[in-house]
Amino acid sequence: MVQRVISAPDSTGRSSPPWTWRAVADLIRLDNQSGTWLLLLPSLWALVLANQGRPPIKLIVLFILGAFVMRSLGVVFNDLADRNFDKHVVRTSNRPLAAGRLAPRQALLVALGLAIFAAGLVSTLNWFTVLLSPIALFLAAVYPFCKRWIHIPQAVLGIAFGWGAIMAWAASRGTIAPAAWWLFAATTCWAVAYDTIYALQDREDDLRIGVKSSALLFGTAVPVAVGLFLLGMLVCLIIVGQLSGLGMGYYAALTLPAGIFLWQARRLRFPVTPPQAFTMFQQHVLAGVVILITLWISTWNEVP
Repeated sequence: MVQRVISAPDSTGRSSPPWTWRAVADLIRLDNQSGTWLLLLPSLWALVLANQGRPPIKLIVLFILGAFVMRSLGVVFNDLADRNFDKHVVRTSNRPLAAGRLAPRQALLVALGLAIFAAGLVSTLNWFTVLLSPIALFLAAVYPFCKRWIHIPQAVLGIAFGWGAIMAWAASRGTIAPAAWWLFAATTCWAVAYDTIYALQDREDDLRIGVKSSALLFGTAVPVAVGLFLLGMLVCLIIVGQLSGLGMGYYAALTLPAGIFLWQARRLRFPVTPPQAFTMFQQHVLAGVVILITLWISTWNEVP
């Protein structure tokens, strides 16, 4: 059977590439959901803490869908901003916009659909969370351009991901407690660390084309910098435990992700290939899941 494809003229009068499911799936990174997990996990941490280990199913489902949609929207914004840079980077040269498999106007239509869906999800939450939501959209839109302006754009990514924890707490309680802000700080430190590792994949290409990143900023001090940011994350999580009245089991369990972090900081003292850097980046999903399980068990046991 012959598949019919439809192309339409873009703003220059040329025909846009035909719409294909594969191109759209690649645009939103459907086959790689590590980023969705890393965005989702801090929100789940906040949902568990704010609801004493018993978050409503409705909120869990909404934030899972929201993480998928917002991460997808974020990578569409990223590819629109970086489409001319991506052509010159081996790892990204086959992305739909860089390779010409989709036109910018098509990507904008995908972004619009995702934004509308996200707005629909947020509209089911309380008014305070609705008021906080434009900040999430702003951060998703501005982050791709930060690599042109500041030497540590990973910090903006961390703020964007940490904002999910703030919104989850607000959706649960209608207010923002100090523990939520410490979760936000923990997420920011965490994102700087794991995204610095991720940026090691493109360090030579970024230097050549003039893109800024923490991997370039820290240079030979990457192992120390990553280790310090991960230590900062753990300190923030300890403060969260103190504010939430969690027991010793929580602190004992934190030694598991701490072990992963220590191993990574030591491993970074030696040369790391791009595939090895990506594997180390993915290990942070496991660390985040361990923290989630730890919080869930600890808060559940605190409830009479």
